Amino acid sequence: MTHRPLLPLAAALLALSLAACNPQTPDDDAKQPDPAPTTSTAPPGAAGGPPEGALNLTDAIAKIPKGDEKRDGYERDTFKHWTDEDQDGCPTRAEVLIEEATTKPEQGERCTLTGGAWTSPYDGVEVTDAKRLDIDHMVPLAEAWDSK
Repeated sequence: MTHRPLLPLAAALLALSLAACNPQTPDDDAKQPDPAPTTSTAPPGAAGGPPEGALNLTDAIAKIPKGDEKRDGYERDTFKHWTDEDQDGCPTRAEVLIEEATTKPEQGERCTLTGGAWTSPYDGVEVTDAKRLDIDHMVPLAEAWDSK
């Protein structure tokens, strides 16, 4: 069984999830309505509650099946590290950094990145040295393997 197809999927999911986490400026918050709460206790079909027949977040989480994890067969080396799946000269890590930059970095030889800035969606801290940034899976590979 080959696990190569998981790499582009994992990279795409990571890029999409990071793109969804772009920070907003205080002015942006004032212009947009507050999102609906995801843990509403309103009855189904009521205003602010889940649609008819849907579960609220707490009930949906309670329905997730529980089971013992089995790490049988998992080997980290099975998964390539920062490949260049699209063969454009930039490994996945560099592509994510380029996509998520608030100030785009310059691309040098073999996609070496210089300059640029990235802003944390969690605390608003700006980072200007790409080497200080980690790009991680939203679901660790071992956990995804256990959940197969």
